[in-house]
Amino acid sequence: MSAATNPDPSPGSLAFVPLEANPELMTSLLHKLGLSRALQVHDVYSITEPELLAFVPRPALALLLVFPVSATYESARLAEDAGVDEYAGCGDGEPVIWYKQTIRNACGLMGLLHAVSNGPARGFVEPNTPLQNLITASVPLPPAQRSALLEQTRELATAHHEAASQGATAAPDARDDVDLHYVCFVKTEDGTLWELDGRRKGPIARGKLDDAEDVLSEKALLWGPLKFLERGGGDMRFSCVALAGALE
Repeated sequence: MSAATNPDPSPGSLAFVPLEANPELMTSLLHKLGLSRALQVHDVYSITEPELLAFVPRPALALLLVFPVSATYESARLAEDAGVDEYAGCGDGEPVIWYKQTIRNACGLMGLLHAVSNGPARGFVEPNTPLQNLITASVPLPPAQRSALLEQTRELATAHHEAASQGATAAPDARDDVDLHYVCFVKTEDGTLWELDGRRKGPIARGKLDDAEDVLSEKALLWGPLKFLERGGGDMRFSCVALAGALE
């Protein structure tokens, strides 16, 4: 399944071919950019059935949800963002690294970048790699300059295009309107569950998790994916993948 949408960037903005929610392709993309092979992306077959959740190694370090952008969701998003200032965080004191999406149809890539730039996964980024260089360069930059950096990072565009072109389904054109979107959930060292979406006004703290809880724990799923499902209006085009330890 291909998924990527962001109607907010201008029609003339840089556009990427939408990235399929395919764990193998996502894992290959992340490894090529510099993530340790100790981690990989896994299918999450169910967020309500414990026996299916058990297929994902724990702790899960990040969760990416692909969901349909419905009128109900858009209404809820706009209402929640209405009273919020545009995020301007940067520097070492920033609770999470957040990337504002300015590249059309790149929300899958944004989700992966949010997954590996924050929480424990960041410690698995190998030194002297495109991913490490990108994260290091991003830290001191405000959101607009971070977005420009992403647009100008050739290794990112090349690796993304290669992955997006190898999906199991025919990839849409980079300029197509696709009504599916990615959002990432990560748990940071202080226990905060963050919702990271480059289409929002900034990172969103959803609550505190206990030490033994991860992004697939009951509380995290309730605050995250299950809330999206409630607003789905019967549309079943939801799927999840998780970043966790590699299977031997």
